Amino acid sequence: MSTSILVDMRLIPLVIVAAPILLAGPDSNGSERPNILFIYTDDHSAAAVGAYGSRINRTPGMDRIAEEGMRFDNAFCTNGICAPCRAVVLTGTHSHVNGLMDNGDVFDGSQPTFPQLLRDDGYATALIGKWHLKTDPTGFDHWAVLPGQGDYYNPDFVTADGTVRDEGYVTDLVTDRSIDWLQREWDREKPFLLMCQHKAPHRSWMPGPGHLDLYEGIEIPEPATLFDDYATRASAAHDQEMEIDRHMYLHYDLKVEPTEQERAELSGPDRWIRGMRERLTPEQLAAWDAAFADRNEAFRAAGLEGRDLVRWKYQRYIKNYLRCIASVDDNVARLLDWLDAQGLAEDTIVVYSSDQGFFLGEHGWYDKRFMYEPSLRTPLLIRWPGTIAAGRTEDALVQNLDLAQTFLDVAGVPAPDRMQGSSLLPLLEGRTPDTWRESIYYEYFERGIHNVQPHRGVRTDRWKLIEYPDRGEWELFDLHEDPDEIVNLADDPVHLETRTELESELRRLQVVYGVPDGS
Repeated sequence: MSTSILVDMRLIPLVIVAAPILLAGPDSNGSERPNILFIYTDDHSAAAVGAYGSRINRTPGMDRIAEEGMRFDNAFCTNGICAPCRAVVLTGTHSHVNGLMDNGDVFDGSQPTFPQLLRDDGYATALIGKWHLKTDPTGFDHWAVLPGQGDYYNPDFVTADGTVRDEGYVTDLVTDRSIDWLQREWDREKPFLLMCQHKAPHRSWMPGPGHLDLYEGIEIPEPATLFDDYATRASAAHDQEMEIDRHMYLHYDLKVEPTEQERAELSGPDRWIRGMRERLTPEQLAAWDAAFADRNEAFRAAGLEGRDLVRWKYQRYIKNYLRCIASVDDNVARLLDWLDAQGLAEDTIVVYSSDQGFFLGEHGWYDKRFMYEPSLRTPLLIRWPGTIAAGRTEDALVQNLDLAQTFLDVAGVPAPDRMQGSSLLPLLEGRTPDTWRESIYYEYFERGIHNVQPHRGVRTDRWKLIEYPDRGEWELFDLHEDPDEIVNLADDPVHLETRTELESELRRLQVVYGVPDGS
């Protein structure tokens, strides 16, 4: 029988260097402006956050932000893929406006971004961790970023002074560098913006040395739709290439060391397994093999087939994914503890979010991209003592599109007219404006990778309508009655009026957000 996982995460020891405590500098009105700590992860599903009721893991560090601040229950991305989400956050504009529509595009750093605007208005700014935008960061006093996706072990960091390699685990190292900047380089006469951006839990899900054995011997509960057959869905659901069953790589994704015969025939990402192992130090490799060698031997001896094999793949995948999150959670706790020790917690707004959600076996999938809930929905937790009442929840529809204007608003910096989101400040203060949006717009452009078809759609508090323009297909879901999005109602005459209304709303949003004709 499956059992839920209730394991406390181990905190990484932190040696705190004493430093003088100064409040953030005043704005033009004489009031204190908050420091801003933005902790951003990659591919973290809200279903794997304790504060969102996770059945599969605990996240005490992240949960503390929710307990002492606000949990947003309807937070969504605008374009469910890594680089576009980051551009949306920086610019406060949709992908078709900021020009970064898929992972192959190059970010134009000359356009207005909230870090640059904060820096121009007196903030000390730093970016550490994943960047993924193919250009050097702009608008930061200090930056140290991972090249491309970066590596989990012994990662390189690109800095203004060149590229250096740090020994250790990437999640710990991003936090080390973040704390080091705060302790050694932050000008305490200014408020700070620190963007601490983790690689984890992005593929290929390599756990840190402190969590290699976490969840071992325990069965993680499976999602109800692990063996979905997509019976009523549009053809895009059938044609994707992101199934745990058929599309995960045995060596790269699932960490099974290849035999000599397999090594001679490696294809796709499995070819990278050698480089992954060579990057580890002898001590790291010994710990890795000590954790996985016996498990892999047992897997090979079992000779699993059919659904039993899919279930094994799911368990291997989800445990490594959650182990990566455990390290993130440890390091969220480190940053919160550092703020406490420095007397800065009251003066700092802390935001935890992810670029998009992720499929944790729902519909039999991993990855993201689709407008279905596991990919569309993101965790968003915000703590701001004195402004946000502890333990509040908010169900207004919000998006990553709103973060830039929120950060500018709390700092008292005017947002450019080109920004397309809405400041969350009224919601943080417990006020929901009468004009707050009742629907969100989503767009996905990338072709090829995972074979997910371009699509766009609209979501309200109850309904979701998705259009696949290239194929002339639609999907309509009643999220109240069908939260797993199994039954496509797009061609059901009973729901024709609803579909018509949502089509009109989709076209209205395209006009509002300036979507080019024919895009």
